[in-house]
Amino acid sequence: MTTGRETTPQRRPGGGGRPRFYSRRKFCQPCVDKKELDYKDVDYIKKFLSERYMIEARRKSGMCAKCQRSLAKAVKKARHLALLPFSPAQKGALPVHYRPRS
Repeated sequence: MTTGRETTPQRRPGGGGRPRFYSRRKFCQPCVDKKELDYKDVDYIKKFLSERYMIEARRKSGMCAKCQRSLAKAVKKARHLALLPFSPAQKGALPVHYRPRS
């Protein structure tokens, strides 16, 4: 015979519990440096690109929306002027010591 109480433990809505990890809030590097994103400054722009030359997401790079938009414009202009490659497979984009598999 059962009583009026439930036999399963009560759970909080939404799962509850501790978060999986706690990361520190990232900050917008160009805003901190007070540096404008320019398409000619290829070394600085490369900091915000992945190894496959794709623009990193805002949540990964920590950029504000304004700087992310200006970064996208600068990267697209640098790619168009052949200062940056579109993909790592383009000639000159891969490191010198790279050899493809045969």
